Amino acid sequence: MSSDEAPPLELQGVVKRYGDFIAVSEVSLRVERGEIFALLGPNGAGKTTLISCITGLTRADAGSIRVFGADVLNDFRQTRRDVGLVPQEVNFDPFFTPRESLMIQMGLMGTEPDRAHVDALLRTFALYDHRDAYTRALSGGMKRRLLVAKALVHRPRLLFLDEPTAGVDVELRQDLWAEVVRLRDEGTTVILTTHYLEEAEELSDRIGVLRSGELIVVEDREALMDRHRAHRVVLQLDRALTALPDGLYPGAEIANRTLTVPFQGTDGLQTILSAVKQQAEIVDLRFEETRLEDVFMSLVSGP
Repeated sequence: MSSDEAPPLELQGVVKRYGDFIAVSEVSLRVERGEIFALLGPNGAGKTTLISCITGLTRADAGSIRVFGADVLNDFRQTRRDVGLVPQEVNFDPFFTPRESLMIQMGLMGTEPDRAHVDALLRTFALYDHRDAYTRALSGGMKRRLLVAKALVHRPRLLFLDEPTAGVDVELRQDLWAEVVRLRDEGTTVILTTHYLEEAEELSDRIGVLRSGELIVVEDREALMDRHRAHRVVLQLDRALTALPDGLYPGAEIANRTLTVPFQGTDGLQTILSAVKQQAEIVDLRFEETRLEDVFMSLVSGP
């Protein structure tokens, strides 16, 4: 299969150990061209370790990893040119300017120098006016922008974003995701990790969930949400309850005078309202639908 036909990423039985600790356990995954794939999991689930195995920062102990059909160990020069990585940590030489950092990165990735491309990236990420400042003088948000520009300077076909919006302001987050969508629309495949689950819910085409190093779910976003979709009614009561009324669905929660209860169907809602009215008057109510955060918590805390 040629690189033009092969998937951007294909994993088969990938394992990474640190002594007796298994950080990544038998992970198999295929990511398709031109999709945004959200790789989610709690801290310590193995997301960054798996990305490090793919991008060449560490070596898997077992299994195979292919990027556009090329093996990341045997064809590492090719695979690293195809991959861009925005890491969690800010990693710059403080004595280079943004323009110099991008030009050096092009050389490191084996790409011909292209000043016009570098300046275009600096403009895209609002860094052009600071192109000749030392990177140590940039704000935290500007350094994040420069990380993304470095990952894109060699025009990778597969882009990894490892918590790219951690600690940045809302404006930068929105600008970054607009750029990610543009890249996806132009054919770049994007794999992201984020603790801002509303971002994954809005942007991703498919979602994978890691728990304790195991990939427990890989599913289309809409299919995943539909499979776990439920409705909740939030009731404001005239007084606080000391205990939940009998007959409510599992997952009901009470806080002072606010009672939140999942339900299914009109009959289920009527049952809830009848049970609550035996103990308190309902002052107000509103409805909520399942969010990705709810699905995520259910998956990572389940058996």
